[in-house]
Amino acid sequence: MTLDYTNIQKQSAIPKASSMVETFRAIGYSLETAVADIIDNSISAGAKNIRINRYWRGGKSVISIEDDGCGMNNEELIQALCPGVQNPLEQRNKNDLGRFGLGLKTASFSQCRKLSVISRKANYAPVFWSWDLDYIAQSDKWEVIKWIPEEFKNSLDNKKSGTIVVWSELDRIVSPDTSETNQNAQEKFSHSLDRVKRHLEMTFHRFIENKIISIFWGEHPIEPWNPFCPDEKATQIKATDYIGFGSGATMKGFVLPHKNQFSSEIEYRRAEGTNGWSAQQGFYVYRGNRLLLAGDWLGLFRKEEQYKLVRIQIDIPNSLDFDWQIDIKKSKAYPPAKCLEQLRSYASEVRAEGCKVYRHRGAILKQRAGICFQPLWLEKKKDNKWSFVVNREHAMVLSIKQLAKDKPEFAIETLLKFIEEAIPTEAIYIDKAQNDAEQKQPYSDMDVDVVKNMLIIMYDNQKAMGLSDIQAKASLKSIEPFNNYEYIIDEL
Repeated sequence: MTLDYTNIQKQSAIPKASSMVETFRAIGYSLETAVADIIDNSISAGAKNIRINRYWRGGKSVISIEDDGCGMNNEELIQALCPGVQNPLEQRNKNDLGRFGLGLKTASFSQCRKLSVISRKANYAPVFWSWDLDYIAQSDKWEVIKWIPEEFKNSLDNKKSGTIVVWSELDRIVSPDTSETNQNAQEKFSHSLDRVKRHLEMTFHRFIENKIISIFWGEHPIEPWNPFCPDEKATQIKATDYIGFGSGATMKGFVLPHKNQFSSEIEYRRAEGTNGWSAQQGFYVYRGNRLLLAGDWLGLFRKEEQYKLVRIQIDIPNSLDFDWQIDIKKSKAYPPAKCLEQLRSYASEVRAEGCKVYRHRGAILKQRAGICFQPLWLEKKKDNKWSFVVNREHAMVLSIKQLAKDKPEFAIETLLKFIEEAIPTEAIYIDKAQNDAEQKQPYSDMDVDVVKNMLIIMYDNQKAMGLSDIQAKASLKSIEPFNNYEYIIDEL
């Protein structure tokens, strides 16, 4: 029920500008998410080309983000620089990447003490204004100043339209007293911006792939990084499913190829991203084709090695921002509780497929013209304990038995090489991580007569080589696995 405010006492509660700005700085942007937030504004302004430039000058370094969008006149620029000028509750254009009307300011304040914007709208002269946090600290007023670094004053004179966002006094990136000749600081600055570049490759990959925008890193175009490897022939693409009823949200699962099935080593390395294969598994949440959240199971599962090939894209319209709790930084998302079971069920199916590919190293385990697949190793379970044994009915093993009649040394060496190469390490890892049953201890159920017969042969060989009884037995006790059978050796 709405109150009747007519007879209620009021008192002004205007926040102090200097304190509020410092609060904005602490929202939690990284350099990557901050730059991405500025690019969102460029895309919303209809830009086709966006250029990020970095100028290393020690503590006076500068970052600029330029676009060829529609630009702004003086009134529109001042409005854009006003915090919270847009109501987040208002319905937005479906292609609008903004929501709170804070991105330009909060993203910039999180990285620098001076935010300058110069813009030009078609048929208008260029205009510029700046937020200067040092001035706000002195004046405690919500006032922008008519200032911009000198080198940018005439930068739009020959452009029809566009905007340049300039960050100077990058105190959150470079210490203000850093010398331009400080090599360590310069390398750190460079590494930080390399992370930004990789983040942009991923965050805006759909826009770049679809030729909606081009993003330039200095003079060089940024290449898109698609986490789903759709061009790889062995990538499994699952059916699209709708999330909820009539919400417009969808999900689609991808099982990426095993390393053995990738088209090249280069593409395999590129597909693992910056944090490695295991870190990249999970959901990828998109809003308006812009990636918000990458490689996260949204609290539904843990990241585990056997699911590292599984990636699931989720697309939501901006009308679901509040349902999915999209934050100001556009780097977090939390699905509605009513959707969790559906997400879990769909993801479980895709994860099961991904686990199969991982377990069998990309091999396609199906009958071909009625002929069954023959694994070299078999998984064995007995008395709630699991182990892996060589498949003695394997065609290769049977062939090597025949080969051993004429070329025993060659046959044994060949068999050992194949066994070494085919050890089912992925399957062993999965069973160890998932299986409630215990792993069988080596030689725990081995026929003692087999061990004894082998020891007799080896003991006789040792004696034939001139070793004494004591020396032969001491030698056998130092050989794995016979060190576990000293009582048999003593009886020889």
